[in-house]
Amino acid sequence: MSTYTPKHFTVTFPQEYIAHVEINRPQKLNAFFEEMWLELRTLFETLSPDPSVRVIILSGTGKAFTAGLDVQAASTGLLAPNETGDPARKAAHLRRHISSFQACISAIEHCEKPVIAAMHGFALGLAVDIATAADIRICAADTRFAVKEVDIGLAADIGTLSRLPKVVGSFGWVKDVALSARLFGADEALRVGFVSSVFEDKEVMVQGALEMAGLIASKSPVAVQGTKEILNWSRDRPVEDGLRYTSVWNSAALQTQDVQTALLSGIQKRKATFEKL
Repeated sequence: MSTYTPKHFTVTFPQEYIAHVEINRPQKLNAFFEEMWLELRTLFETLSPDPSVRVIILSGTGKAFTAGLDVQAASTGLLAPNETGDPARKAAHLRRHISSFQACISAIEHCEKPVIAAMHGFALGLAVDIATAADIRICAADTRFAVKEVDIGLAADIGTLSRLPKVVGSFGWVKDVALSARLFGADEALRVGFVSSVFEDKEVMVQGALEMAGLIASKSPVAVQGTKEILNWSRDRPVEDGLRYTSVWNSAALQTQDVQTALLSGIQKRKATFEKL
């Protein structure tokens, strides 16, 4: 990784090819303000092409994954009342600001490397935006989720309303939690498919995330990164378009030496190792 050092996140490399990013504002339950989401974007755009990273784990320090938007900070910034100026011009300013915020969270989805969101404690509002942009979601048994935005007078606008229905496949359930802003727990999140695994506590969850990341990192990075790209591209398009995109992508990717390496390792019953990408 480059020398970039974020102020509100810690980055460690607990195993070869694995980066562990932790949201690090525990005194505020990891609530986000503008500097943090700008840092998040820079961080994931830095890790994305890094050949020494194959999988990223995203978790939170302290008692929460994140309590979402720092409403106090937003009340004097993005959400501050503004009674002056032409409404169209104010709308243009807000639209640009929202689009920038969206792009920061979308940096997780656009990252070349698979991202595992490992959640515990509170995972509210923006936490759901972040989690739905990740590739895999797991949580500790104590996690409490909520699509919280209607409680502060707005519709969620950073990704949840677009991504969550595709993640869980139940439009009715999404409307239930998004319209009510009610809390739901780990068991419900598992039942609807929002998370794929629930662990006893945070410590066990992080270990589980490391094992999952280690397994993914042991595979061909050409294959893993291609799989993420094709799945994300195909999600919002007809099957026929997805098939065509896959054929174009793999017409290049299948020329990798990794295919032969993987096949021979299976025949010879040995563990395959792959070059950096």
